[in-house]
Amino acid sequence: MTPIRGSVSPVAQCGWFNKSVTQPTVAPRPTRLFWSPQLLHYDFGSYHPMHPSRLDATWRLVQEYGLDRRDSVTVEVPEVAGDTDLKLAHTPEYVAAVHAVSEDPTLSRPESGLGTEDTPGYAGIHEASARLAGGSLQGAQAILDGTAVRAVNFGGGMHHAFADKASGFCVYNDCAVAIQHLLNNGVKRVLYLDVDGHHGDGTQSIFFDNPAVMTISLHESGATLFPGTGFANEIGTGEATGMAVNIAMPPTAEDAQWLRAYHAVVPALVEQFRPEVIVSQHGCDSHLSDPLTHLRVSVDGQREIMLHVAEMADRFCEGRWIATGGGGYDCYDVVPRSWSHLVAVVSGKPLPVTTPVPETWRDYVKEYYGGEPHEYMGDRVDLWWRSWEVGFDPDDATDRVIMATRREVFPQWGLDPWYD
Repeated sequence: MTPIRGSVSPVAQCGWFNKSVTQPTVAPRPTRLFWSPQLLHYDFGSYHPMHPSRLDATWRLVQEYGLDRRDSVTVEVPEVAGDTDLKLAHTPEYVAAVHAVSEDPTLSRPESGLGTEDTPGYAGIHEASARLAGGSLQGAQAILDGTAVRAVNFGGGMHHAFADKASGFCVYNDCAVAIQHLLNNGVKRVLYLDVDGHHGDGTQSIFFDNPAVMTISLHESGATLFPGTGFANEIGTGEATGMAVNIAMPPTAEDAQWLRAYHAVVPALVEQFRPEVIVSQHGCDSHLSDPLTHLRVSVDGQREIMLHVAEMADRFCEGRWIATGGGGYDCYDVVPRSWSHLVAVVSGKPLPVTTPVPETWRDYVKEYYGGEPHEYMGDRVDLWWRSWEVGFDPDDATDRVIMATRREVFPQWGLDPWYD
């Protein structure tokens, strides 16, 4: 395992990784940041856990820190993706069905996945969903034409949308649209990395037989959480066997388990795959206060993975990285802090977890949303984990998960599941 350069404490050399104070260096890269108040139109109703106010709260915190005004950052309005672009990832019949429901929400389209309690239809749903996809698509194009090296679309990350069906709050799969656009324009290998608390089933399904895309999903096990998939034996098919990677974590996994699993699987496979672009999904519903998962990861732990993705992008992709949001339902505390960290990391200067949260923003959240946000950008945890080099413990549930994934996938890449 290659640890993050410039961020390792001496005890890591003994197999323990404890980093709660050292600030890594991340090179600034020209970054496209996608935002418009029109993103708030992706709105399933006041009862729904994916409420657009979480995006408003995030954008306001980004502005409080001046992340949108950094020299490396250009803010761009996401446009509504055209049908031709949406069909990079979705069937024509499905796009037509979304249009129909968007124009008349009373229509029944059960085959489309719309009209459920999770993903209800509403007037204008096509335009709102296609705008989320437009941000990730524009990020991909900016990387292709060289006007940006990195992009952040925290309103995106709709990883449950399938080619022919909406699911799990997701209508159009913006990550899949962006990935296919990259592939159609000369990119040979794309890594899709998903660290949402839920399995990235839609994105995996779209590229399950595509050897140009490696999909890695770290999530709570489908045995205890929607969508009920994402087990170690889902590894791709045909020429893409070994390209789908799933780390199905035990419920209630904390930072130490989450980070141990990530570092025991991801770096070795990425070293073999050597992507040209990374597209990542940073759903923050793995957090200990999120109401829709059982995981117990901190904002500090989520940020730690962001830092490692930045290092991989620099090492393998000349910095090329598209980062998206995704799930996250502690809307007025965790989501804004986590995704502000994402903007800061992607744009080249991470915010320390000890950074105070501005009082003006906290007052806004309390007044308008009734939230009680933390006073600091971290959760004041002791962030540590055991590296895989310490050894496999068959009595440990996390280690059994790790070994299940390594046994399934590592031999496909010529790696020893026990030692590499």
